[in-house]
Amino acid sequence: MATDAELTRPSAAWRDPRRPLWPLALLVPALPFLAWSAWRAGGGAWAWWLTPAVVFGLIPAVDLLIGDDRRNPPEEAVPRLAADGYYRWLTYLYLPAQYAALVLCCAIWARGGLSWPAAAGLVATVGVVNGIAINTAHELGHKRETLERWLSKIALAPTGYGHFFVEHNRGHHTRVATPQDPASSRLGESFWAFWPRTVLGSLRSAWRLETARFRLRGRSPWTWRNDVLNAWAMTLALYALLVAAYGPGVLAFLLPQAVVGFSLLEVVNYLEHYGLARRRTPAGRYEKVDPRHSWNSDRTVTNVFLFQLQRHSDHHANPLRRYQTLRSFDASPQLPAGYATMVVAALVPPLWRRVMDHRVLAHYGGELNLANVHPPARARLRGRPPRSHGEPDAGRPASTAR
Repeated sequence: MATDAELTRPSAAWRDPRRPLWPLALLVPALPFLAWSAWRAGGGAWAWWLTPAVVFGLIPAVDLLIGDDRRNPPEEAVPRLAADGYYRWLTYLYLPAQYAALVLCCAIWARGGLSWPAAAGLVATVGVVNGIAINTAHELGHKRETLERWLSKIALAPTGYGHFFVEHNRGHHTRVATPQDPASSRLGESFWAFWPRTVLGSLRSAWRLETARFRLRGRSPWTWRNDVLNAWAMTLALYALLVAAYGPGVLAFLLPQAVVGFSLLEVVNYLEHYGLARRRTPAGRYEKVDPRHSWNSDRTVTNVFLFQLQRHSDHHANPLRRYQTLRSFDASPQLPAGYATMVVAALVPPLWRRVMDHRVLAHYGGELNLANVHPPARARLRGRPPRSHGEPDAGRPASTAR
């Protein structure tokens, strides 16, 4: 926790205490090279499970040991912090490292001779790297600069999820925490029920949004200026190059790693807004998005590795705000752990329900009708009392935004 001296220090003297840590985000695309070295040194098939083990094992453990960092930069320092190119270049550098890891693993796959544990680990490794790259694409895609928006599509190309660029910015951010949003999970909805709804719903929504944009201007959507089509074209071009280099057999690697990658994105979507709902105003419109409509986490290590995606409440309230300037708010509901831990919990529905359902109900004072409820689960949830926040596993409040 910040000291009084740190909180009152003039902004001109303020320095980002995590500045030396942000390059750690580049460790993720470097992990396949470490796994390759271990494999060549005789580590066996299980060397290829190093990346998932670090992301979903080591990082949560270190997160638990280090805990939270709830400090916020002073508002007077934000313009200087946002303009600092150091933070921007870290997101740029993820992309060449991501693509280098992809090419390395395609070459290993094409060489053949992998046992099934090694092959599965290779798919999981690249899927995790490209899935976390979608978070980098998310950061870049929200910016107004043309270069960053194109880099966002390049980061999405390995997973074939280029339509996320359209749907997330113009669909999800408009409909978040409403029943109409395919990327907002509902109270009582398992991840496995959410997955087909969000994957298909987001694709349909992206296409409708982009075609509507062209038809509003009286133009055909079948043009290279269509952001869904040009993003998908990047994937086709990338896959064609890799097939030309390593043979058609590499598609048996590229397709499953893409599914792993975009599924990692969707499980993060699942936990970011689970059960949260915006109310309708007397005029029939949904209230403005604010910090109450996203789950937050101030876990230090995962925030560094994910370019502070876990401060999701401020991101939705202020989508153009750069990652290094995002804040924590008292009003934001808090996850009991970082994203790396919560992703694993989300894959096990009984565990997820035990950890999260009572937190959603407590957030709404036990009023089930205020939550975004999965219709088939309504009968099961009706009458279930929220746990007291004084119980051991109850949610904790975030620090006040300063």
